[in-house]
Amino acid sequence: MKRIQQDSLEFYQSEMWTQLKHGIFTRNGGVSLSPWASLNTGGTVGDDVAAVKRNHELMYEALDVEQKNACTTWQVHGADVVIANGPVQNRKWVARADGVITNRVDVPLVMRYADCVPLLFHDPIQKAIGLSHAGWRGTVQGMASNTVLALQQAYGSRPQDVQVIIGPSISLECFQVGDEVLAAVEDYFGTLDGLMQRDPNDGTAYVDLWAANKLDLERAGVEQIEIANICTYQNTHDFFSHRAEKGKTGRFGVVMSL
Repeated sequence: MKRIQQDSLEFYQSEMWTQLKHGIFTRNGGVSLSPWASLNTGGTVGDDVAAVKRNHELMYEALDVEQKNACTTWQVHGADVVIANGPVQNRKWVARADGVITNRVDVPLVMRYADCVPLLFHDPIQKAIGLSHAGWRGTVQGMASNTVLALQQAYGSRPQDVQVIIGPSISLECFQVGDEVLAAVEDYFGTLDGLMQRDPNDGTAYVDLWAANKLDLERAGVEQIEIANICTYQNTHDFFSHRAEKGKTGRFGVVMSL
């Protein structure tokens, strides 16, 4: 991943995707005031509507993508994937879902994050992209592998051709969980090996969402996986973190466009 500064904005891009317009945006360079300072893209967290709108405009301008064609979803912490051929008339979102795919040129895919895992998909052979949102609930419902399957079914993508980025999100060291989450992880993956650790002092459990999503992708046949290795909880100067900031925070944006 390389970090790019363009005007006031700072964002990350994969060096794999030199021909693909994409950006994992930091929280810096926008117009929102605290506690949403400053590039907040979340419209349901209490921020000024005009500020959120301007922040979205800044992202699209930075990547030189078509704002009027941008497609997003109403994120519900599930694992459904929808196809975006363009915006839905008189609605800001395509569907209630946590994954969206397209093979249309100049149809940007957009999602919002603050500790949950951004999953960015690109099939350079079939010329298709996908963007997903995987919190722990989405992870244990197969959000990652569901997106791969959707690309296969919609566009004939071969898993071995699909390239995936696991973006900035909460790390193993910071994602303390209870028994409910551990049980859900073990139930879905059939194991906790390599997916969790316990504190040697008090026995509290921590789950690795990066490793879990990587395993889900590998089981789906994906071979090309890049992990950003950036913890949102530990880097609140760059990213919003719902857990570190106790819910009073914004959402950073991810944009992709063919």
